[in-house]
Amino acid sequence: MTLPERYRKFQAEARTFCRDIIEPRATMHDLTGTFVDDNVKAMAERGWLGILWPRELGGMGLDYQSYVIAVEEVSRVGAATGLTLAAHTSLGTYPIYKFGTTEQKEKYIPRLARGLYLGSFGLTEPNAGSDAAGIETKAVKTDKGFVINGSKRFITSGSYAGTVIVAATLDRSLGRKGVTCFIVETETPGFKVASAEKKLGLKGSDTAELVFEDMLVPLDSVLGKEYDGYRIFMETLDGGRISIGAFCLGMAQCALDTMIEWFKDRKMTQLESKALADVAVQVEAARLLVYHAAQIKDTGVRVDKECAFAKLFASEVAMWATGVAIDAIGPLAITASMPVARAYRDAKLGEIGEGTSEVMRMIIAKDVIKEAREAC
Repeated sequence: MTLPERYRKFQAEARTFCRDIIEPRATMHDLTGTFVDDNVKAMAERGWLGILWPRELGGMGLDYQSYVIAVEEVSRVGAATGLTLAAHTSLGTYPIYKFGTTEQKEKYIPRLARGLYLGSFGLTEPNAGSDAAGIETKAVKTDKGFVINGSKRFITSGSYAGTVIVAATLDRSLGRKGVTCFIVETETPGFKVASAEKKLGLKGSDTAELVFEDMLVPLDSVLGKEYDGYRIFMETLDGGRISIGAFCLGMAQCALDTMIEWFKDRKMTQLESKALADVAVQVEAARLLVYHAAQIKDTGVRVDKECAFAKLFASEVAMWATGVAIDAIGPLAITASMPVARAYRDAKLGEIGEGTSEVMRMIIAKDVIKEAREAC
């Protein structure tokens, strides 16, 4: 895909940074399971933790196209770091920028953009994942603020966050209409990191369970309006799925890179040529979908279907391409000496996080039917 010059320049700079800084540490973080804190600091120094936000709020003032390039390039050499960047930006910070008051933006976004701490997004619960309307975490309004009780699970960077966007219900009988979002500072009494998950892949990324026990947050911690939480987190996930698409695209490109490096000085069989060609085509198709969704997002238009296209296709291509690369190369490809072994384990999350592949298909089918009816 041919990009305008300014994006090509940014892409080249990002690629150099990732090759020099992120890639040399990737195997260590994977084997030891240590958090990618060193990479987070390096990205913060470059301004990437505030890549989307205006300069007056401490950000770089760039667009979604630049952002997905950064996530792709980071994930290409270190998916755990790529996921950390994506979750911080699209889940931990975007809701504050989009729905926050002027006071909330001025208080939190400069700190998040400069990397003083990471941002997280607390939606998934032990009994509520894809069915976000089933949220059990409860908030009770009092004169002093909101008292929150409940828990969240599989929260990216939850142990290292300074703020978490928490979705809680004010009235479970209302279903999704009873949900409100809150900006929660992690130093608040009653906030607790209960445990860190041991995962198949992405071992350098932090995934935590959070518990709230009579946690009192101020009245002005409400994000947007009371009872408007479902709309807020659904729109947040809209952009977050572009991030996951870019994250998966990076791992798919890792598979292609590995195959090219392996076969460039070897004579390929017809079957090996087919495998390489098929991966190259699918990776480029995924890139077109991800970049297209980012370009539409930059216009300010809701892109539910396009985000679902990008996330669904890129995640399944990443899982498939890493598997094809391993099959084509053979036993050496499953050792720590090749990055595709790590990418193969890391890629599975892409089919699950921020809406499973099944949920993406439901969104796509619903929108396709809606468009057909509107065209009649």
